[in-house]
Amino acid sequence: MKKLCFLMMLVLISIASLQSPSVYAHTNNSEGYSLIEVNGNNLDYELKLDLTELGHSMQKEMDEKQSFDSKIVQDYINTHINLYADSVKVEGTIKKTEVETINNRQFAVINLNYNIDDTPQKLILDYNMFLDDSDPSHANFATVKLDGKQQEKILTYESRELEIGEATFLQASQQFLLLGLEHIFTGYDHILFVISLLFGAKTIRNIFSLVTAFTIAHSITLALATLEIVQLPGRFVESAIALSIIYVALINIFNSDSKHQPWLAFAFGLIHGFGFAGILSEMRLDGNHLFTSLLSFNIGIEIGQLLIVSLVFPIILWLKKLTFKPIKWVIPGASTAILIFGLVWFIERAF
Repeated sequence: MKKLCFLMMLVLISIASLQSPSVYAHTNNSEGYSLIEVNGNNLDYELKLDLTELGHSMQKEMDEKQSFDSKIVQDYINTHINLYADSVKVEGTIKKTEVETINNRQFAVINLNYNIDDTPQKLILDYNMFLDDSDPSHANFATVKLDGKQQEKILTYESRELEIGEATFLQASQQFLLLGLEHIFTGYDHILFVISLLFGAKTIRNIFSLVTAFTIAHSITLALATLEIVQLPGRFVESAIALSIIYVALINIFNSDSKHQPWLAFAFGLIHGFGFAGILSEMRLDGNHLFTSLLSFNIGIEIGQLLIVSLVFPIILWLKKLTFKPIKWVIPGASTAILIFGLVWFIERAF
């Protein structure tokens, strides 16, 4: 009898040990709710998350008496929920929080606001809350309302993305053309490199060959990087761009009579193209308008470059023609300043 009882105990323990992995494979089966509404240039996101699971994923105890509308929670949400308005990633700011009881469980209700310039034609929600952190079985019941349209989906570990709307050909072209213009005028390292090339240009024909070589080169690597055919580490690219500025500035300082050759512009243009692609890597390019978006972005960059050349090169030619002796130090002095900027950028980026 004792042997029989002992055998039964062994069987029960074995069954329990076999069952335990399946029982604990998925911890909480937590749920969440997303309601995203776009009204003009205002995007509101009401996010409801299991309060206990939110605390567990952030390794922070939470209850209804504690405030959870801190920047830590906001940053956590922005790194786990990617929202793209017309391919551009936008980040939310917490406006209000509260606790709500749903089906006898406490939920954190977090209201976020996303600042967008115009009403988007297309919206993409990439949802990763809890799925890779604490609860792979988490499910979020999402609803997105945009321009009179409504899309609903249950977001899970296997299916994390919800998409609504579609940008037109003209809208995609305009958006990326303006983005290219903005990028070149806010990319001070690119501007200083172009100006450094202009210092070593002797004629209109020479500057045309330099700009053409630079344009062809950066267009090649911009396309290769955006299409993920060739990619380089961002730190390496940004450091190399700084080195290109240093190199050309040194030529302008110590050999001011030298004539910059197209091969120089082409070689460094390849590196700058990877730099231009950096901003596109943070976006979700529309597959239907991928070529249009890439081309429009590149055209925007070229328009910006031509404007810079049109403004700066006539001034450089005028300075070179002046016979007033102190004026001869303007270009070497400007090149020295550019060299200092390049050195500072290289140190910041490489180390």
